[in-house]
Amino acid sequence: MSAPASGATVAVSASKSWASDFVLLAAIWGSSFLFMRISTVEFGPLPTAALRVAIAALFLLPIVWLRGLLPVLKANWKRIGLIGLLNSGIPFACFSFALLSITTGLSAILNATVPMFGALIAWAWLKDKPTASRVLGLVIGFAGVAMLAWDKASFKPDASGVAPGWAVLACLLACVCYGISASYAKRYLAGLPPLVTAAGSQLGATVGLALPAAWLWPAQMPGSSAWLALLAVGVLCTGLAYILFFRLIENAGPPRALSVTFLVPVFAVLYGLLFLGESVTPWMIVCAGVIVCGTALSTGLLKLER
Repeated sequence: MSAPASGATVAVSASKSWASDFVLLAAIWGSSFLFMRISTVEFGPLPTAALRVAIAALFLLPIVWLRGLLPVLKANWKRIGLIGLLNSGIPFACFSFALLSITTGLSAILNATVPMFGALIAWAWLKDKPTASRVLGLVIGFAGVAMLAWDKASFKPDASGVAPGWAVLACLLACVCYGISASYAKRYLAGLPPLVTAAGSQLGATVGLALPAAWLWPAQMPGSSAWLALLAVGVLCTGLAYILFFRLIENAGPPRALSVTFLVPVFAVLYGLLFLGESVTPWMIVCAGVIVCGTALSTGLLKLER
């Protein structure tokens, strides 16, 4: 009679493990929009994205070497490099571009559409058909995002010279790339150590963005605040965060891993309140509650009884 109890204990432990990674990753990625906004103003979109992944690669590669995982990285460098462009290079460039004309909060809200694209891609590509409860969670979560974004997206030209409409489309393109990369990682990189995938993907993204970033390098050297923001977004929000992300894909699957973006706007709004003095309305709190409920259902933390 002891075997079932032991199996149940292992299952509960695994569930708690990926759930804690889920919340921690949302908290870390919630701060990335703030750091990118600070650095993009002085560096520009492509240099910001390129430096972000380069810093992350420099942070992660020595750890890969110390753990003796370089042979694994070399054996899978093509596939890992490709996912670096899909999961880091293109999305980071898109969000950096978007942050020139829309707020960090709105960018984070748009980022929360990732699970919608990810679930559809996983369904079509991996035949990972979601349960009725998870589909309802995706619908509720996306409804919360739509409620929050309804009166915030503006397509009027602003002082940045970038139309907010293009910024919104850039964010959505980034979300599609995230959805594709999650299913790609599950199908072709399953079983690889998360550290190898994280480091290799940042290296691949660095190679892909190096030339355009050098071409568009700012004429005036950015200040210390922009460099510190890049260091934070590179090490914390990219290097450490992607270890958590790929581990989450491995342990919980692409749709659940991508559902972390439902919680990112909640943390982004909180950071704006604490560090930027941004206001939080009762409507924003209601929408945040809807998003959290949708996240719980879509990831299986909550399940509807039949």
